[in-house]
Amino acid sequence: MTANSQPLSAGRIAFVILALALGGFAIGTTEFAAMSLLPFYAADFAITEPVAAHAVSAYALGVVVGAPILGLFGANWPRRHLLVVLMVLIALGNAATVMAPGYYALLAFRFLSGLPHGAYFGVAALLAASLMPERRAAAASYVMAGLAVATVIGAPLANWLGLTVGWRVVFGGVSGIALATAAALQLLAPLQPAESGRSVRRELSALAHPQVLLTLGAGAVGFGGLFAVYSFLAPVLTEYTGVAPASVPWVFVVFGFGMLAGNLLGGWAADISLKTAAVGLLAWSAVFLAAFPFAASNIWLISLVCFAIGMGGGLGPILQVRLMDVAGEAQTMAAALHHAAFNLANALGPWLAGLAITAGLGWTAPGWGGFGLALGGIAILLVAFSLERRGSRRASGRDAIAPS
Repeated sequence: MTANSQPLSAGRIAFVILALALGGFAIGTTEFAAMSLLPFYAADFAITEPVAAHAVSAYALGVVVGAPILGLFGANWPRRHLLVVLMVLIALGNAATVMAPGYYALLAFRFLSGLPHGAYFGVAALLAASLMPERRAAAASYVMAGLAVATVIGAPLANWLGLTVGWRVVFGGVSGIALATAAALQLLAPLQPAESGRSVRRELSALAHPQVLLTLGAGAVGFGGLFAVYSFLAPVLTEYTGVAPASVPWVFVVFGFGMLAGNLLGGWAADISLKTAAVGLLAWSAVFLAAFPFAASNIWLISLVCFAIGMGGGLGPILQVRLMDVAGEAQTMAAALHHAAFNLANALGPWLAGLAITAGLGWTAPGWGGFGLALGGIAILLVAFSLERRGSRRASGRDAIAPS
């Protein structure tokens, strides 16, 4: 609904969703490009690649820190205003990255670039769901599809640009896309007034809600399996599968197509049965993560398995809608924290996989580690659903004995 309470046309809703997804593409490109560009800025600053990888961690830390802070900051803002400000901040952070004079400046600017990430995706999903109330999960999946497309197009293109014209051009391009998104949202998105009663205190209440915490925990653990494999896929392909380095980007593209398909199918399935979709997708992930070690010796099999593992990314919009259902009056905070949990998974999965490889379990260990994380995510969701059923039965019992 617009500020004058007139419903939006289907065409305008589509353009708003497209603009929100464009912002997701900008964020996904800057996040994943930092991985694909790592050799280039390592050489530019005369540091080793493991040291340069700290820039990736700095961005993830920015997401974890920024999500709750900016979620609180914008608790009583109209969503369009908050999204425009967040996109401008993303543009500024990436523009600063372009001008980084050295390694420590790069770390600082990547941290700043990550701050708006979680709040943007959370608020964008809330706005999209409000425009498509009958298909909330699908709406959230369309926003997240921008991030998935970044893994298919943005990251490979960033790698090519880094090789041909320099890594700084990539972050400059992201800055331009972010500004274009801000302009599009300012022009097209409805100016929904801030919801009455939204406040910092009520947004903080999300942190005390068991169902919110369990849902975030399911994401932080269950998503870890995907990142465990994604982060070590390149050395697995070159050191274990035995493919040429030139073939590695194509497997990442296949992985990205899996993420895109999973986002769209996950949103569709969640609108039918959210709980079944959440548990089913984690079970799907567990099966193919367990298959990863057996497929790793063959390029065709590992590509197929990577597509299937990538589909596990469809858990994102499912859990986003789950948080909308359980967060009560703390919608903005819960939605932003979802992406903080996503980045905790980004840290947890590769860390556990790295420990397993270092312990001598071999290059295929990320598959087994990811399998365990997916099962952990299922266990957390089952606990959440069980507690919810008990609460519903107790509430029904109280209603039954209440005096009329």
